[in-house]
Amino acid sequence: MTLEYLKKATLTAASDASETHATVKQILSEIEAGGDAKAREYAARFDRYTGNVILTKAEIEAACAQVPERLKADIRFAHDNVRRFAQTQKSTLTDVEMEIVPGFVAGQKAIPVDAAGCYAPGGRYSHVASAIMTVTTAKVAGCRHITACSPPREGTGVNPAIVYAAHICGADTIMAMGGVQGIAAMAFGLFGLPAANILVGPGNQFVAEAKRILFGRVGIDMIAGPTDSLILADKHADAHIVATDLVSQAEHGYNSPVWLVTDNRTLAETVMALVPGMIADLPQTNRENAFAAWRDYAEVILCADREEMAVCSDAYAPEHLTVQAEDLEWWLERLTCYGSLFLGEETTVSYGDKASGTNHVLPTSGAAGYTGGLSVHKYMKIVTWQRATREGSKSVAEATARISRMEGMEGHARSADVRLAKYFPEEQFDLSADV
Repeated sequence: MTLEYLKKATLTAASDASETHATVKQILSEIEAGGDAKAREYAARFDRYTGNVILTKAEIEAACAQVPERLKADIRFAHDNVRRFAQTQKSTLTDVEMEIVPGFVAGQKAIPVDAAGCYAPGGRYSHVASAIMTVTTAKVAGCRHITACSPPREGTGVNPAIVYAAHICGADTIMAMGGVQGIAAMAFGLFGLPAANILVGPGNQFVAEAKRILFGRVGIDMIAGPTDSLILADKHADAHIVATDLVSQAEHGYNSPVWLVTDNRTLAETVMALVPGMIADLPQTNRENAFAAWRDYAEVILCADREEMAVCSDAYAPEHLTVQAEDLEWWLERLTCYGSLFLGEETTVSYGDKASGTNHVLPTSGAAGYTGGLSVHKYMKIVTWQRATREGSKSVAEATARISRMEGMEGHARSADVRLAKYFPEEQFDLSADV
């Protein structure tokens, strides 16, 4: 495969991987040792916030009252879509059982984790949608306690729209604390919270690193890097819409890669000509992010045909994958590596990010090659069980004893032996490891 790069990135997400590990590890250690007081200390230092960490019922009500009615309606609309899609997802995961041999039954059971910690960023942008995506799916999964956590802003606290979203989506506790200290508080069970079994939600490099360090001690949705997006477009695509969609994703951050893969040079060149002007027209913060992302991380790749485009896309395994090309069914069947797929001009990543029902917490940095995004299933433990009659255990016990002795695990073998001796005292069994 010979790809022609009309625009080649000078940096990658890995290029900007700052040395945050030591800093985050130290903060986590100090908070674990120092508890609530140390977490408050970091909140005062980083968030310049000294108010209540756990929002009271009155504070929640006051925040909700500040949210305009039309925005409330939009949040409820998005929540309803995410909730119904999550419920459909959950219906695909069922408890099962089967008779392995006569009298021996094995089964599967899906059990939600007890406590979920849901992080909604509130720094550069107030991610109302992240509260919807994380809390709603945890609620549908059936988690017993859900904490929503978001960084407060100096003098104002948590964004009222985030509070409203977390509240109506089913959060049991809403916590005003951001960054590593917020993640630590949920993981360690500070401020009277149950220790989280799983931590979910997007965040900056410090939040991502905190989740990475804590993974194993707690579950996480995924190890995350900067958000990334790829568009597959052919000659039928609208260059203006393609360019708009690329810019819309580049505004996430200075290190957010966006990629255009096409088999049409004219489209590629037109898009490249349009993007700078669209970036220049954004508000300042958005403009600065998108400019840096386009300059340093964006790529425009020219392929020979659609099969080569698909191979290229799967190799990148993007978080968000958009197809603006003919024969959408072919692309749906052919593509294999993406976090979430957006088929056709009529939908867009922004829909999935905010309100269409699918989740926006997705694998980045190529992780879509081996995992999907946040769903109800992420909160579920798939466990197994078994039971047997005495007759049903007979053949399993014989095989267990012989396999165990072949392995050298005599204790395992004897746990089978003793049952055969008790249940079938009149019978003789060859339980040796000899072939």
